[in-house]
Amino acid sequence: MNVSIHLFNEFKIVSDGVVYDSLTSRKGIALMKFLIMQRGAPVTSQRLMREFASDSANPESATKTLISRTRAMLNGICPGLGGCIASEKGRYSWATLPGVTVDALEAIELLEALKRGPAPEARIQLTERLMAVYTGELEDEYWLHREYLEAVYKYVELLRAGEAYNQIVDVCRRALAVDDLDEHLHILLIEAMVNLNRSEAALEEYQKVARQTVEYFDAEQSDELKASYAALVEEGQSLKFNLDVIHNELTREEQGHTGPYFCEYRAFKEIYNIQMRNLERLGATMFLGVIMLGSKSTASREGGMGVLQEILRTNLRKGDIVTRFSENIIAMLLPMVNYSTGAIVMERIERLFFAEFPGSAIAFHSRISPLGGRQAVGPREG
Repeated sequence: MNVSIHLFNEFKIVSDGVVYDSLTSRKGIALMKFLIMQRGAPVTSQRLMREFASDSANPESATKTLISRTRAMLNGICPGLGGCIASEKGRYSWATLPGVTVDALEAIELLEALKRGPAPEARIQLTERLMAVYTGELEDEYWLHREYLEAVYKYVELLRAGEAYNQIVDVCRRALAVDDLDEHLHILLIEAMVNLNRSEAALEEYQKVARQTVEYFDAEQSDELKASYAALVEEGQSLKFNLDVIHNELTREEQGHTGPYFCEYRAFKEIYNIQMRNLERLGATMFLGVIMLGSKSTASREGGMGVLQEILRTNLRKGDIVTRFSENIIAMLLPMVNYSTGAIVMERIERLFFAEFPGSAIAFHSRISPLGGRQAVGPREG
């Protein structure tokens, strides 16, 4: 028997090189995961009934059927594999047969070995094996993920003592492939890059984790992240370094951007304020455009807003700024246009919109007005 069972990421079984990753019995897979994570401890049939058949009219019969079908599924993959689900006196357990490996159980054994405080060389080997085995979180087993991260942190500490910064970069990148939201891993990566004089790459990494802090956690930067940035700034004090980094960052943001700039209203307002300060000094012209959709049906209105935003994305110019002001209103800053060109823009958008919704009951209202308080063009309604 040559079988490997993978619980991390998506469940799959590999038997003699053949991958079985589309097994249809979700309850059977859940039963296997449950028994495996008991790590050999027997589970009573009553507990299995509560876990897997509480909604059944006959929990005892449903549980027995589930166990029988799961064994049959395993035997269909490899003869005798169903014997991994052992039973004795009304209790069930997972018994890993010879020639069978389970990634989660191997990861747990590796973590236990690391807790015993191995010598540095053994720690390196154990952690490298752990990183090869552990490829993603296991649902409801968050303790396992925390211990994996702690093992990686200690590995990096060991490498740091030997100033093996290139290895630290490699280790952190592999660990971040598993958990890209772990801030401490990003910080360890930034520190290693700074020590390798890769300040520009370190700054890029810092900017990434700083954005994640806001976008995913809606939080301020931690003291640890601020400290890593301070070290980065100290490393890159030269004027040329900062000029090159900022130039490259701005260029990278602009590459591939051809349509209008979509942003949240807060950013839209800041851009508006900046433009208002510059209009008179530059002698430029900018118009504020507003489109409002009206519909009694929330679903219809939301569908219309999605179509409208896509029309704006493909038909407005690169210098135009767009925001969704409310659930049914789009606001736009349109630079360097006059009344007639602004009206043409609104007419084209309305025409394209109703081409997507012929005969629609959605009301289309638009208005365009010059910034600076001049007289607005009257509303258009469709």
